Amino acid sequence: MSAIFRLQLSTLAFAAALAAQPATTPVFWPDKNGPTFDGVVPAAEAAKLPLKWNATTGENIVWKVDLQDDGHSSPVIGGDRIWFTSATTDGKKQFLYGIDRQSGQIIHHDVLFENADPEGLGNPLNNYAAPSPVLEADALYVHFGTYGTARIDPATGKKVWERRDINVRHYRGPGSSPMIHGDLLILTFDGIDQQFVTALNKKTGETVWKTARTTDYGDLDAEGKPTRDGDMRKAYHTPSVFNLAGVETLVSIGSRAAFGYAVETGKELWTVRHGGFNAAIRPLVYQNVLVLNTGSERSHTVGVKIDAQMKGDITASHVIWDREKRNASEANSVLVNGLLFQITRGGIVTCMNPVTGEDVWEERLTGQHLPSPIAAGDRLYFSNDRGDTRVLRAGPQFEVLAENVLPDAMTAAPAVAEGALFIRTKKQLFKIAAK
Repeated sequence: MSAIFRLQLSTLAFAAALAAQPATTPVFWPDKNGPTFDGVVPAAEAAKLPLKWNATTGENIVWKVDLQDDGHSSPVIGGDRIWFTSATTDGKKQFLYGIDRQSGQIIHHDVLFENADPEGLGNPLNNYAAPSPVLEADALYVHFGTYGTARIDPATGKKVWERRDINVRHYRGPGSSPMIHGDLLILTFDGIDQQFVTALNKKTGETVWKTARTTDYGDLDAEGKPTRDGDMRKAYHTPSVFNLAGVETLVSIGSRAAFGYAVETGKELWTVRHGGFNAAIRPLVYQNVLVLNTGSERSHTVGVKIDAQMKGDITASHVIWDREKRNASEANSVLVNGLLFQITRGGIVTCMNPVTGEDVWEERLTGQHLPSPIAAGDRLYFSNDRGDTRVLRAGPQFEVLAENVLPDAMTAAPAVAEGALFIRTKKQLFKIAAK
């Protein structure tokens, strides 16, 4: 075992750490996009969420806690603990927050990684704690892109293992979040120098598979080296796993192409070429349509037919609709009652038919929209950089149900646990629940 790859605990200590956190600990919000990875709040919780709140009067504000440093990472929640990451503005220190869900008390604010000379961001929107953690009853996985990945024991907040040897040049900073599938922790690295997806054994941190992107960027010289450096190879995508025509498929969108991989082996199954880069939005499935979003530059939303013939380059054979304008670039889309809702950074919100790609309605909200929305029953919660959260009806007509304001910008997605919303702003974390 290399010196770079370091297991933090002996086998006996590792087993003891796992035993300290009961397997029955409820995990309310395990991923930045919730328990079903699509922003949909479970039905039992949806009816309990508050419609309105007011930070000035205290209406439905249970508590708030001040935060330090920067971070886009969205909270995950298990038991009585809320987890997310942060980093200093210069990226030299990266932290783990652990906050008590009932009281708002900060239990952990621990340095996980220190970086002597982090690469500059080159992007005023990003920071060094953009990827969100993922959670199981006995393990928390945190990821900072090239700067490090670690498994944390949620009972103690201590590292079980870490990896710091999986490296790329992010150029604009890291953004892709990890995901769990069975015993695999899947990581995405779309840098300007290398582009690949890799799966680690979640218990040990050892590499199970690694698959390079086979994208043709069209800018290589005679020796196969890029003729220009920059964004066209970058993406910030977090993948999802779907059973597509009987095949467990990891769907991952990179710059210029989306891919389907066999999740257990990393084998490339198919690809859909596209013209975008900076892809960040998770794929969705509705009936026999896979919905993909291609990135932030000339972003398209694309419907791909799902069938047993998804093999090789399926761009011409399987793309059944292609929406070319006013598509989301950062905030994830969400499916509710057979309708697809998405919002652009500039606030254009669209209701679409996911089978045909046709618009049902389109309206504009104010502010810049970076956080992914959540859907709770027939409600959609959209937050922006002004502290606004507008609650819309998730239906075939545009209807604003409520407008709520917090005192600072939001870039992280809300989390939900036992009828409460947990919203991270740039400077504070709020617990919001009907009193």
